Amino acid sequence: MIEVENLTRFYGPTAAIQDVSFRVDQGQIVGFLGPNGAGKTTTLRILSGYLPATSGTARVAGFDVFKESLAVRRRLGYLPENVPLYPEMRVRTYLDFVAEVKGVPRQERQRRVAAAMERCRVDDVANHLIGSLSRGYRQRVGIAQAILHDPEVILLDEPTVGLDPKQIIEIRQLITELAGQRTVILSTHILPEVEMVCQRVIIINQGKIVAVDTPENLKAKIRTSARVLLQVDGPAVAVRDHLERVPGVLRVEERPERADGRIRYLVECAPDRDLRRDLAAAVVRQGWGLSELRPADVMLEEVFIRLVTEESPHEQPAGQEGEP
Repeated sequence: MIEVENLTRFYGPTAAIQDVSFRVDQGQIVGFLGPNGAGKTTTLRILSGYLPATSGTARVAGFDVFKESLAVRRRLGYLPENVPLYPEMRVRTYLDFVAEVKGVPRQERQRRVAAAMERCRVDDVANHLIGSLSRGYRQRVGIAQAILHDPEVILLDEPTVGLDPKQIIEIRQLITELAGQRTVILSTHILPEVEMVCQRVIIINQGKIVAVDTPENLKAKIRTSARVLLQVDGPAVAVRDHLERVPGVLRVEERPERADGRIRYLVECAPDRDLRRDLAAAVVRQGWGLSELRPADVMLEEVFIRLVTEESPHEQPAGQEGEP
């Protein structure tokens, strides 16, 4: 559905992206991750036809982004980071205007606008001025304009930035509903969102792709030891020192305090060692309270931090999973 090969974009002597290659299949929701300035927005702008590339190729729904730009735009919906909204317009009027600009036939506009408003749950504010809406509603209006023409591919650039937790949940549900037969690329810095909704992840750093894989495979690659999470009621320094003395423990890391003031400890154990019983016994022998003990999985955030802090990012062949 989306095929990108050796995509490069220079601004003067500076490469915003360089030799970017990846493939996204139909119906997938793919997370596009990277630090600020890594090249995410540049890549999405090129795919959407808003920005030319210096070199490389890109195809969307079988059409060349550069040679068949109009055909690509008919099949692609784009929500930029700064949503192109007009605060003085009413929601329905704005969407009708966008439908006209996008070439939706006059006889279909009313139906398409109504369907997009219902899908994005903004039909209850159809006659409100956009400038009077909350940020969450404005984001939903932005997504509505992206899907008016029923595109096969949707590009979402930071759709949840600045939203409160309730609004984030609503947008997440909407993104999941939009997928199905559509292909969605979700550019975001909120990693839990990616773990919840994305089947695959593309990580870009310093303009180069450093990983293309499923979240599960990426986490498995850095899972080199068994990990246990404990919450212990005891003096932090003494608890940490005591846990480190348990045979088979490689490292103990304090996790931030919770609201109740208690500290959690992440214990890394030797591979293939289940030390939960030994750790519990060590805590109980000291007379400390043990209120939590469970296996701890690798988080996507840890994968992201490790990959983007490597000194020399390396390329990922397009569409190949299982390789960093």
